[in-house]
Amino acid sequence: MRDILPADKTRRERVLSIIRERYLAHGFDEIETPVVEDYTYLHAGIGGDNEKLSYNVLRRGLDADAIRAGAEDPAALSDLGLRYDLTVPLARFYASNRGQLPGVFRSIQIGPVWRAERPQKGRYRQFVQCDIDIIGDDSSRAEAELMVASLDAVDALGLDGSSVRINDRRVLDWMLDSFGFTADERPGVLITIDKLDKVGPEGVAKELRERSTSAEAVDAFEAFLRRPQTREFHPFGERQIRKALPQDVPADLIEHLVGIGAAVAAGRGESDVPLVFDPFLVRGMGYYTGTIFELAHPSVGYSLGGGGRYDGMIGRFLGQQVPAVGFSLGFERLVDLVADDADSVVRAVVLIHDADVPVDELVRHKAALIAAGSRVRLERRTKNLKALLERSAADGYTSFATVAPGTTALDLKPLS
Repeated sequence: MRDILPADKTRRERVLSIIRERYLAHGFDEIETPVVEDYTYLHAGIGGDNEKLSYNVLRRGLDADAIRAGAEDPAALSDLGLRYDLTVPLARFYASNRGQLPGVFRSIQIGPVWRAERPQKGRYRQFVQCDIDIIGDDSSRAEAELMVASLDAVDALGLDGSSVRINDRRVLDWMLDSFGFTADERPGVLITIDKLDKVGPEGVAKELRERSTSAEAVDAFEAFLRRPQTREFHPFGERQIRKALPQDVPADLIEHLVGIGAAVAAGRGESDVPLVFDPFLVRGMGYYTGTIFELAHPSVGYSLGGGGRYDGMIGRFLGQQVPAVGFSLGFERLVDLVADDADSVVRAVVLIHDADVPVDELVRHKAALIAAGSRVRLERRTKNLKALLERSAADGYTSFATVAPGTTALDLKPLS
């Protein structure tokens, strides 16, 4: 976890405001959920490995003997936990408030989440997620709306040229079944396939054999990976999708993906749809049931967000199945890529005054600048004026003026 300094906070809020404004323009409504959720919801087996990283909250009133007695059973010690994502809270929120929501509900959730990660560059134990979700629509329109809105948001941030890698968990399941992997082997196989970009076909085949998976299935899969057309992901369309998959893939799965592409192209007003079919895109969360996707930008080699369809999750809270699909932007990664926008910076002035300047004169100068649209901070003159100016510039201030007793007109100078 980390502290956010003033200049960084200003930058983060600007990025958030742009994302929020674009999502609202696309018809999504913002909600807020508590930072804590019931322990049983957070550990219902739908959060994958994230459940292991959750911060649990001890039950109130436990004494030392009770804590020792329950040391081997976290559920006996905890009744709440900090949310590790915004999807599980949304599922609980919808189940609790369904009667007050429209039949097809489009939500925005922006807020911090917590995971007991091993801290490293770009990975924090507290970080912000920006999610949009559509609940109640099982058609490809929902995926297309999410992608168009998210691409619009990153375009507004100045990250032109972004694209969305797309696949379908049902395609993955069919493909692995066609090679001969059993249902029991499939979860481990998916974990290995997810490493394809890092270790290549040889590394994937080697790890699958080390997992003692079916030898014939591994041989068939390795032969498929070595086909030249298997890794040709452009352009997006039916012909390219079929080329990248084994023969006889079910027609309805192809039609679903092609339909998403057509809808995104229409929403973007582009003939060259910014989608890339990737038959080996896995996404680690176990709750995905259909379409899965990740946001990519040519300037970096990692994803800037992602999501997918999770039709089975809300049913665990509601007792009946409700279709749902979501897209989450990686806010912490986006902030690092977004360039400063000089036009959006409010003029921020530091008034450096002598100790003997009357308070009413200082307040009068400050009020006049604020009325003109500036942000103003008062600073008493120090011996090391250079250090004061450098600190002010680091805090996001753009100009300064000195104030002596009787000053009537301020001489504003740039802080650069």
